Amino acid sequence: MSARSTQLAQRAAQVLNQPQPHVPSPCLSVCVMDPQTDMCAGCWRSLEEIGVWSRMSDEAKRQVWQRIQQRLTGVSGAI
Repeated sequence: MSARSTQLAQRAAQVLNQPQPHVPSPCLSVCVMDPQTDMCAGCWRSLEEIGVWSRMSDEAKRQVWQRIQQRLTGVSGAI
């Protein structure tokens, strides 16, 4: 797992284990879409998830964080 992915995984665990009233964005300012996964190489969100983030409820944002965590666990050192 790359340093970026490790950082994101740590943030995901923190967000999911310590619920906050305002769920932070997973954005790492590495806005590059991976053509193989159709996910951002920085935050592991889809374009749809990125586009609707600001309008999502905190619960929906936590669900995105859960999906990010699942995506990261399925990665074998790529990205």
